Amino acid sequence: MPVVMARDLEETASSSEDEDLANQEDHPCIMWTGGCRRIPVLVFHAEAILTKDNNIRVIGERYHLSYKIVRTDSRLVRSILTAHGFHEVHPSSTDYNLMWTGSHLKPFLLRTLSEAQKVNHFPRSYELTRKDRLYKNIIRMQHTHGFKAFHILPQTFLLPAEYAEFCNSYSKDRGPWIVKPVASSRGRGVYLINNPNQISLEENILVSRYINNPLLIDDFKFDVRLYVLVTSYDPLVIYLYEEGLARFATVRYDQGSKNIRNQFMHLTNYSVNKKSGDYVSCDDPEVEDYGNKWSMSAMLRYLKQEGKDTTALMAHVEDLIIKTIISAELAIATACKTFVPHRSSCFG
Repeated sequence: MPVVMARDLEETASSSEDEDLANQEDHPCIMWTGGCRRIPVLVFHAEAILTKDNNIRVIGERYHLSYKIVRTDSRLVRSILTAHGFHEVHPSSTDYNLMWTGSHLKPFLLRTLSEAQKVNHFPRSYELTRKDRLYKNIIRMQHTHGFKAFHILPQTFLLPAEYAEFCNSYSKDRGPWIVKPVASSRGRGVYLINNPNQISLEENILVSRYINNPLLIDDFKFDVRLYVLVTSYDPLVIYLYEEGLARFATVRYDQGSKNIRNQFMHLTNYSVNKKSGDYVSCDDPEVEDYGNKWSMSAMLRYLKQEGKDTTALMAHVEDLIIKTIISAELAIATACKTFVPHRSSCFG
């Protein structure tokens, strides 16, 4: 399973080592690309964590590949890299091939990246990850390309700046509406309202028309966690991993207004529902459709059995992913040209 692609290994190899590498065409961790110029690309295999295969480690060890993890605790990433022969360096070291960080890099650090170094963030990627920036980018695309082409969000307002507009819409449709902080995650600070008086205007928030008749499985709300990798914004290159997760709420869905504050009914975030006494975990990796987390494949099989057109559904999902990333493409591509000396240095 390709997880992250590394830079050309020949950057760290001597001429004799180059010959050794050329003789390893069948190595499970090397894929050759680049047309006539045969470029070795490092491929990571998840099962290496369990097998601890020395043959998997040999490339990382031979070319002294290294990584550092900064401002995050990514145990899975550390395990994957270690299993492939990478060694970890101190977070302050500048001698590394891969930096995995939990925060955005400052421009002066991006400018220092060499061609053999990669980092898991693009500059200005908050244009996608901050809800207020994403909202503004999509609105801009609606104005440029037409509302219908980019109708991928429910009606939304940024408060307090658009409070009057929200109240005008609320007078025509009293809700419910859902409120989200602009720069939060894991369901923190999210709540439903059916009256503008229930909203706190002390910080910037988004309020969106709530989808009151969601698609349910066994009467439970669910969402899908997909894994999308962008390796370049110029040209734009997007990968969608073939598998994902379906995450379920822990209380059966009811449209009644008396349940409007029940997070376990309305939110599907794992960070929220794991606190519920009704949360059911599944520790068997062979079972895909039990508990509050299913595989996406199991979810699609279920929907197909219920008569849903899952092929059309996934086509719509892919369309949404592409349009979402395109909405922020110009800002991020411009930042890359400004701050990143090598176009292959970033992924995310």
